[in-house]
Amino acid sequence: MQAGWSTGERTLRFLRALASRHWQKLLAWRGRWRVSEEAFHLALAALVGILGGLANLAFYVCTESLKWLALHRPGDLVEVAEMYDRWSRLAIPALGALGAGLVLQWGLRLVGTQGSTNLLEVVAAGDGRLPLRSVLIKVLSSALSISTGASVGREGSIVHLGATLASKVGQWARWPPYRLRLLLACGAAAGLAAAYNAPVAGAVFAAQIVLGNFSMNLFAPLLCSSVVATVVSRSFFGIEPWYRVPDFDFTRVTQLPWFLVLGVCAGVLGAMFLQSLRQAETLFRRIGLPLYARITAAGLGVGAIAMWYPQVWGNGYSVTSRILDDQYQALYSGRLLLLVFLGGLLLAKLSATVLSVGAGTVGGVFTPTLFLGAALGSIFGHGLHGLGLAAGLPTGAFALVGMGSVVAATTHSPLLAIIIMFEISLNYSLMPPLMLACAVATLVGRRLHPASVYTEPLRQKGLALGWETDQIGAATHQTVGDLMRAPVSPLRETATLQEIGNRFLVSPNNFLPVVDARGRLLGVVALQDLKGYLNAGPELQAIIAADVMRPPPPCLTPRQRLQEALPVLLASELRNIPVINDPHEGRLVGSVARSEALARLSEAIALRAGGRE
Repeated sequence: MQAGWSTGERTLRFLRALASRHWQKLLAWRGRWRVSEEAFHLALAALVGILGGLANLAFYVCTESLKWLALHRPGDLVEVAEMYDRWSRLAIPALGALGAGLVLQWGLRLVGTQGSTNLLEVVAAGDGRLPLRSVLIKVLSSALSISTGASVGREGSIVHLGATLASKVGQWARWPPYRLRLLLACGAAAGLAAAYNAPVAGAVFAAQIVLGNFSMNLFAPLLCSSVVATVVSRSFFGIEPWYRVPDFDFTRVTQLPWFLVLGVCAGVLGAMFLQSLRQAETLFRRIGLPLYARITAAGLGVGAIAMWYPQVWGNGYSVTSRILDDQYQALYSGRLLLLVFLGGLLLAKLSATVLSVGAGTVGGVFTPTLFLGAALGSIFGHGLHGLGLAAGLPTGAFALVGMGSVVAATTHSPLLAIIIMFEISLNYSLMPPLMLACAVATLVGRRLHPASVYTEPLRQKGLALGWETDQIGAATHQTVGDLMRAPVSPLRETATLQEIGNRFLVSPNNFLPVVDARGRLLGVVALQDLKGYLNAGPELQAIIAADVMRPPPPCLTPRQRLQEALPVLLASELRNIPVINDPHEGRLVGSVARSEALARLSEAIALRAGGRE
């Protein structure tokens, strides 16, 4: 027993001596193998990608199951609609809209107020928290609408579901707002990538539209999430492209001017589409009907249009494929009749989508926009051929370029439109005219309607994103939201002086924010301002935070770039500067450590100075 004890002592002394001689090497080894935040974010992005791919599968199964229950027939919605008589085409979208509206109204009332479900609002003016129950209600309502013929796309719900699941993971882990915003963007990227089998487009969508930032520490996780989601989705749905268009080699400059004109037409159509959506939303709000009644009225309108144009049912995927293949040309003996049909189809789909979205039907507009672009491009191509012009250019080429151009005009993102058109068609031969037309369509669309389909809801709330700038390299600059953390635990304006004192005893901060019942920042209480009340008597109980607080200090917003926040950072005496959602509402959503933000700016200045040398 004693021999064993002495052996243990010798072993312990040996290990201590070894550690004392090599402790620096051990510390270096530990630092080398410590997981960096960038690597941790990549691992989280991969997890979010898996969730996004599974969300796509779950939504597909849900919509197909509801479609079977409602229609008792498999297959594409348009093919099913064409088999029904006119009165069935009228009744089914109306009844489906009634069910979707009731689910939405009663479901949201049941779960109560949970905050905004708008992706851009939560990122640009919030802390990255999406409410799970509200989003699930909206996803269920969307699935019911899509399954019964509403003119909306499925991609919107998949993107929201992926982003919400990612945000919820971060909320469960109690991670800070900057990581929640990144997770939310990864979820959005995964959702779009899985829905369209388009990993690059998913990452670009999240970087440019959701975050407004292409810095590599953000873009790398977005790429990882998109790739994983795409591969997961491909394991269920395969790798076939969405649309097929014959290859065509552009070898002469004289072939391109026609696509400049098409880009102008697409820009006008995109602006008209956005303006119509806004007017429809305004009209439905003025009518004052309950939400379920508005959605039902829209479903009835879609059904009425479908009595003569059954092709308006659903997101329009199959009809877009027919237009690209020029299948409708064989159904009409003359070119004039074909142009009349395509023109009527374009107006019918435009009206059906405006009715559905304007009334509040939950769903995306991306795929219906592709329908509109394909119809416009086909009309343009057949019109030129009827005049004896551009005879060597196939109509399918005009249709595909029209699809991308209208997407660019409505999203104000030519890069996203170009990439997604390539990924869903896998046709590189049409890239030159597509790039040209998308650029022109974006310029025309922005001139006629400054807000995009994604920023219009924020503009109506008074939230101007302000992400675009003429400064070179600004897309890679960090924003306040990239550094934002949870806010300093606030006080209510009715907090007593004793409660304030107890909070200061356990807080390292010399300033505590004061908010009202809605979370709006009313002011701050400074520790030094309490000195005058140390010798107070019984009247101490009557003093509350509203009596001793200072006015709100200069605050930051999540979408501000760090260089724009420099004056506030330099002038503030607070260790943690409050971040509010926007100056109009002033709701406290986070804080930024002043020292960390100034350090980031100093590093950026040093890097620029070093680069110039």
